[in-house]
Amino acid sequence: MSLHTTTLTLGIDIGSTTVKVALLNQASHIVFSDYERHYANIQETLAGLLKKAREITGPIQVIPVITGSGGLTLSSHLEVPFVQEVVAVASALQDFAPQTDVAIELGGEDAKIIYFTGGIDQRMNGICAGGTGSFIDQMAALLQTDASGLNDYAEHYKAIYPIAARCGVFAKSDIQPLINEGATREDLAASIFQAVVNQTISGLACGKPIRGNVAFLGGPLHFLPQLRESFIRTLRLTPEQVIAPDHSHLFAAVGAAMNPQDNQEAIPLETLIQRLSSGIKMDFEVKRMEPLFKDQEDYDRFCARHASNHVKSGDLSSYEGCCYLGIDAGSTTTKAALVGEDGTLLYRFYDNESGKALADELCVYDETIDSTKPHTIFDPDAIWKTKTLTDYTARELHVTIFKNGELVYKQPSLYEIRIYCAEQLETLWDEVKRFENPHTYYVDLSKKLWDIKNALLEKSKDGKDLK
Repeated sequence: MSLHTTTLTLGIDIGSTTVKVALLNQASHIVFSDYERHYANIQETLAGLLKKAREITGPIQVIPVITGSGGLTLSSHLEVPFVQEVVAVASALQDFAPQTDVAIELGGEDAKIIYFTGGIDQRMNGICAGGTGSFIDQMAALLQTDASGLNDYAEHYKAIYPIAARCGVFAKSDIQPLINEGATREDLAASIFQAVVNQTISGLACGKPIRGNVAFLGGPLHFLPQLRESFIRTLRLTPEQVIAPDHSHLFAAVGAAMNPQDNQEAIPLETLIQRLSSGIKMDFEVKRMEPLFKDQEDYDRFCARHASNHVKSGDLSSYEGCCYLGIDAGSTTTKAALVGEDGTLLYRFYDNESGKALADELCVYDETIDSTKPHTIFDPDAIWKTKTLTDYTARELHVTIFKNGELVYKQPSLYEIRIYCAEQLETLWDEVKRFENPHTYYVDLSKKLWDIKNALLEKSKDGKDLK
């Protein structure tokens, strides 16, 4: 049974990355609203939202109107009227905040500034996603978080760095050196938001002043209050000039619901759901390329063919021989590969009292160091120079990267690598680190490895086969 005996108006806003719906009663009050990312699956996402609405309202009659950058084609196939987004937003603002002079709206892949004073003037960036929600998602991924995490970081910033927001590639070029130099995530997050502000104001306003009462609309400005604060700080707005509605991310959908056509007939909500669920074939779709694989059998043949060619791998725990560690520290990723030849393990000894590093020792793969027992190290070039360690800790520096052909190493971030390197540097005595007459930091061989080395050298002198 329906909870609403009267007909409701339905506003649908199909944006570049999200779908928003709003059901309004005759008093223009929101009965139901929701907002979801569509991930390029618009019809299924919209059908899901309308089913949610049906659960709240029951079977009802609706007067639907569609708006948004992705709504025009769908509106013709659903036989639902379309209204321009600027008209929809203006209608909602006229009802909620008629004192608005300027509206700033950020979407998933576009940004708009709408001037209302002195006639409507809309400025839109719809060609490039720089400075929009997608740009923020991309920058958040660079800092290994999401948009809300970026907002949390920005709340505690201390400094703002200049970052380009016109293009994600340029922004990465600005951010990566800052990460490498140790800039905090808090400062980087605030700098990213400030870059969005600068891009919006300079790229869209183009010198036209943003004055008076300013409304902040769209998902990014609704869900990221620190981004909104960056705009307020830059525009020097007073609290009285800030218009931030609770449903600011739904304004276009609400405005669409307020703009039905004259004498437009109501239709059952269930009819819309059925049309969307049955799948509407868009006539504008271009011809698709042939799929990579015709069927599962074709895919299985591909996998079998490529599985026959792979890098030879082995079990490190049973390997005998030298291991060579290669590290590629790139601008955004760190890659490591452990390649074996005739394998050693590397230990570092730390003094327990001071925490300083005493020496490194190369050992044969099957040797272990027991820190509970005294351990004697010696200079491999002057074996009469020995030192017995008592109160010490031995740490294995080599770690397993691949095991049985699978990656078993958790790759640290560049920031974590930087912290680790700084910590390790602190374990060296100042006499070792100084530039003028530094002390020698010893890297020794274990007795077993030293014996193997000398045996091989003796065989070489005798002309024997070393294999």
